Amino acid sequence: MNFIFDFGNVLVDFKPVVYLSGLFSDKSLIELLNDMIFSSPEWLMMDKGSLTRDEAIDIFCAREPGYQEEIRLTMNNTNDIVSPIEETIELLPKIKENGHRLYYLSNMPIETRAFLLENHEYIKMFDGGVFSCDVNALKPSPEIYKILLDRYNLIPGECIFFDDVERNVAAAEKEGIKGVLFTTAECVLDYI
Repeated sequence: MNFIFDFGNVLVDFKPVVYLSGLFSDKSLIELLNDMIFSSPEWLMMDKGSLTRDEAIDIFCAREPGYQEEIRLTMNNTNDIVSPIEETIELLPKIKENGHRLYYLSNMPIETRAFLLENHEYIKMFDGGVFSCDVNALKPSPEIYKILLDRYNLIPGECIFFDDVERNVAAAEKEGIKGVLFTTAECVLDYI
């Protein structure tokens, strides 16, 4: 069986409000920055690989010139937002030991992808994967699932996909992949 994992909130924490709370104490500023940055079309463009972090900073600063310092502080430290979810990471060797293969499929900006590949050793356990920024396609678009399947000659019926976003799980199932809505690492245990 092929186990396919999303990164955000499956393999690594991705909680922008928690991250922002570590930088700022003003709750209204945290809410503003969360909406301005992490809920923006530009964040999706970064995930898609069509906008760099620096380009996004320029856009955000032009849009909200009164918050340039806060925007730069937020954006220049976004690698701090991703930290391994140890409970999930601990399952990866067990999955491999049981003869399964590991893949990842994740929406991810270029800079964060580079940081993960350089600093997260467990990624070496994976047999391959697709980051959205490398293929200019985002989940839940059918295209990104097809890219993963084609790149590694995977048979959809022999794949299980774990994601914390329901629409991404549903999109995988439309491609014939078994989709599992990830809530905790325990939901993976049923399939190992």
